[in-house]
Amino acid sequence: MNKELETAIMTAADLPTIPVVAIKVMQLIESETATAEELAKIVSSDPAVAARVLKISNSSFYGCRRQIQTLSSAVVILGFSTLRSLVVAASVKQVYKPYGLTEKMLWEHSFAAGLAAKIIANRTRAANEEEAFLAGLFHDIGKIIMNSLDRVKFQEVMQHCYNERISFGQAERGVYPFSHDEVGAYVIKKWNFPEILTNAILLHHTLEFSELDAPALVNLTAVTALADMFCLKLGIGVREPQDGIDLAGSKPGQMLKLTEEKADELLEIFGKAFEEDRALFTS
Repeated sequence: MNKELETAIMTAADLPTIPVVAIKVMQLIESETATAEELAKIVSSDPAVAARVLKISNSSFYGCRRQIQTLSSAVVILGFSTLRSLVVAASVKQVYKPYGLTEKMLWEHSFAAGLAAKIIANRTRAANEEEAFLAGLFHDIGKIIMNSLDRVKFQEVMQHCYNERISFGQAERGVYPFSHDEVGAYVIKKWNFPEILTNAILLHHTLEFSELDAPALVNLTAVTALADMFCLKLGIGVREPQDGIDLAGSKPGQMLKLTEEKADELLEIFGKAFEEDRALFTS
């Protein structure tokens, strides 16, 4: 862990902050006294977030058989845990502004990874679905933070990626003394998300664990890493698809004990779900 970087992020005054509505929703749900009406009232205090939550809750991805027209009914039908992740996703989108091409691609990749992680968690039972959704959503939040703090420096990394056809990780090592994984983990920690999310984001590229790490963390990190690969393989949020990625043979694929058939099946389910509801999530 990079203590110097952690201190800098935890004390920085100019970092983007998670919107108040998301913080209030998380606090109310954790209090275990929340009612659907109370949660709906908090969400409706931010009209943009409320509208996005209703749009997403009516997407085919959530498979509701009837139209959800009110926030209260969304809470009842989807449940508190799902509502929390939807509110966080709907709220955090503003962190991705100014909304240029870079931010658009990062947001699309992040939200898609959240969807992929949720699908993988659901079909493999390897992790909690909503925890997986948030881990996928936030896995690259470090990139948007780095971009917002110094756009010129971040664009230098992007240029290295495209001109030299190397991975973002390789490119960032030549420009920064730290990685987007570290930045993202500390920002999530600063936003008071659970420690398991912080660590899953920190480790989703290295997948290096100790014997003391809980199986829940190992599985969540593997799900997050595989979700990232799903997006890369389909070209979501990147310039071109990386067709050569071997999902089942990859480290996270092996950790989750996926066969080639199962990996292909999950990828197909994700690809259809994303394309069907893409406009809802990214507009």
